[in-house]
Amino acid sequence: MDAAVLNGGFGDAPIDAARAFRAAMQAMARPGTIHEVTGAEPPAPLSTATGVLILTLCDPETGVHLAGGHDCAEVRGWITFHTGAPFVSAEDCDFALGTWEALHPLDRFRIGTAQYPDRSATLIVERAEVRAEGAILTGPGIRDTARLSLPDVAAFRANASRFPLGWDAYFCAANRLAALPRSTQVEG
Repeated sequence: MDAAVLNGGFGDAPIDAARAFRAAMQAMARPGTIHEVTGAEPPAPLSTATGVLILTLCDPETGVHLAGGHDCAEVRGWITFHTGAPFVSAEDCDFALGTWEALHPLDRFRIGTAQYPDRSATLIVERAEVRAEGAILTGPGIRDTARLSLPDVAAFRANASRFPLGWDAYFCAANRLAALPRSTQVEG
């Protein structure tokens, strides 16, 4: 096994995981807020923020789909060693990660069912930047409005129109992350 696969996990797992979990949940509860996270040093092309989310949210029961250039031996080995998460198709995943372009077509991801809307996918979108500007967000967890740089406003508007069905999304760049739950209304 490549030594790089063994490295890059949380140094102080209980403390690092608790901080990371709080940041991930705060980001989802307060759409448009940007959180800095540390503790993971995953292999390229994963960002620190994506590595932190994977270490925090994935385990042997959560199926992961790797899209595009993120589907490589180094990333597969790192995720397997640190989380034990199985790799699955886009249609069966709990988490899908890659660039926005690589994650397309989006209609292949689970959106839940009327009886179980929570059985949907969460997209982890790698971005060059995550900024509090651009699209206008309203809805639960947002006092008046928030802003977030989104890759495609129309796709997120369409996703929100299916609520309570739909997928949720995290956006990661370097050590920064933000989230957009399906309940958030998006305007250009």
